[in-house]
Amino acid sequence: MGKHRCQCPTHSHTYSQAPGISPSGKTTDYAFEMAVSNIRYGAGVTKEVGMDLQNMGAKNVCMMTDKNLSQLPPVQIVMDSLVKNGINFKVYDDVRVEPTDRSFMEAIEFAKKGAFDAYVAVGGGSTMDTCKAANLYASNPHSDFLDYVSAPIGKGKPVSVPLKPLIAVPTTSGTGSETTGVAIFDYEPLKVKIGIGSRAIKPTLGLIDPLHTLHMPDRVVANSGFDVLCHALESYTALPYHMRSPCPSNPIFRPAYQGSNPISDIWAVHALRIVAKYLKRAVRNPDDLEARSNMHLASALAGIGFGNAGVHLCHGMSYPISGLVKTYKAKDYSVDHPLVPHGLSVVLTSPAVFTFTAQMFPERHLETAEILGADTRTARIADAGLVLADTLRKLLFDLDVDDGLAAIGYSKVDIPALVKGTLPQERVTKLAPRPQSEEDLSALFEASMKLY
Repeated sequence: MGKHRCQCPTHSHTYSQAPGISPSGKTTDYAFEMAVSNIRYGAGVTKEVGMDLQNMGAKNVCMMTDKNLSQLPPVQIVMDSLVKNGINFKVYDDVRVEPTDRSFMEAIEFAKKGAFDAYVAVGGGSTMDTCKAANLYASNPHSDFLDYVSAPIGKGKPVSVPLKPLIAVPTTSGTGSETTGVAIFDYEPLKVKIGIGSRAIKPTLGLIDPLHTLHMPDRVVANSGFDVLCHALESYTALPYHMRSPCPSNPIFRPAYQGSNPISDIWAVHALRIVAKYLKRAVRNPDDLEARSNMHLASALAGIGFGNAGVHLCHGMSYPISGLVKTYKAKDYSVDHPLVPHGLSVVLTSPAVFTFTAQMFPERHLETAEILGADTRTARIADAGLVLADTLRKLLFDLDVDDGLAAIGYSKVDIPALVKGTLPQERVTKLAPRPQSEEDLSALFEASMKLY
C-alpha cells in the first residue's frame, strides 16, 4: 500500500488520543459519576449483620471497633448476631479515635495475619476508616503504605486489586463514612491529617441503625452534627465538576471528590434541611429518638453528596487544627490523648470560610443561609457570605461551641504552622470555588481565632 495507508477508522490513527488529553479533548472534566455504598436504614437493623455475612458466604470475619464502644450495646448486638448465625470472627478493638498512620498500620498488620474474608466496622468515622485501610492493604499485602495515600504526601495510586466485603455500622451521626471511599488519618511525621481516597475502599453495605445514636453524649452529637453540616455546605458550594482540572485521561483517574454536581446537590440540600430542623433537638435531648434518627440519616445523605462532590476549605483547614492539637481535650470523649474532635475542627473556620468563598457562587451561599433559618428577603446578594457566616455563628453560639481557635489553645503565633499544614490538602482545597493564597489562608485562620 506504500504511502496510501488505509484511512478507515480501524486502521487510521485519527481516532487515537494524544497522551494527557481526555477522551473529550478537554482540559477540565466533562463527566461525573455517583459511587455509593449500599445502605440499609431502620431501627434495629444491626441484628441483620450476621445474616448478611452468612449470605456472602463469609467464613472468617474481622470486627473492628474502639475500646470505649467495645463495652456498649452496638458492639454487643453485632457480636450476638454473628454468634447466632454461626459466623467465625475475631475482634480488633484497638482503633484509635482520630487515627494515625501508626494506628492504621497496627490494624493492617492484624488484618494481614488474620487472612479475613470479610470485615465489619462498628463505630464512628475513626473505626470505619481504619477498617477500610486494613481491608485495602491486607488485600494488597505487597504495597507500600504511601502507595495509596493522596498526593502530595503519598503516591495516590489507583486501586486495582479486589477488596473483601466490608459492612459498616455507624454509631455516630457525622462522618458519613459508611457511604464513602475515603479514609482519613493523622500522618505523624508531618503532624497533618491526610487521606486515602478511592471508590474501591467504600463499604459494601452501611447498616444505619438509629438506635445506636441513643448512646452518644451531647458533645459527640453536636460535633458529629457539625461534620454533617459542613459536608453539606462544602459539597454544595464546591467548584462545579466541569470546572475541575485536569480532565482524567482514563476513568480510573477520576477522583472520588469531583466537585459539585447536580446529583450531589440534591443530597446536600436535603441533609441541610434535616440539620436545620433537628440538630439542636438532638443535642439537647438524648431521648429524642426522632431528632437523633433524622440526624443519623442526614449523616448518610450528606455522605452520598460529599462522597462524590468533595469538601473544601473547612475540611482542608481542619486537618492541621486537629493534627497540631496541644493540650485541648474535648468534653464527652473518653480518650487518653489531647483531641480536637473532627467536627469541631471543621466548623470553627466555617464563618470565615464561607465569607471568603461566597463571592464565587453567592446565590448558593444565600440559599443555604435561608435553609439554616436566616431571613434573606432583604439580603443583598453581595452580602451572601456575611449572612451565612452570621447564621452559622448564631447556631454555634446556641450550641455552646468554644469561642474560636483561641478557645481550643491556638494563637496568632500558630498561624504559619496551621497554614503549612493546610497546603498539602490539595485533594480538597482545590475544590474551593475560590483559589486561595497562603496570605488568604493566614487571614482565614486569624478570622477564626474568635467567633463571637
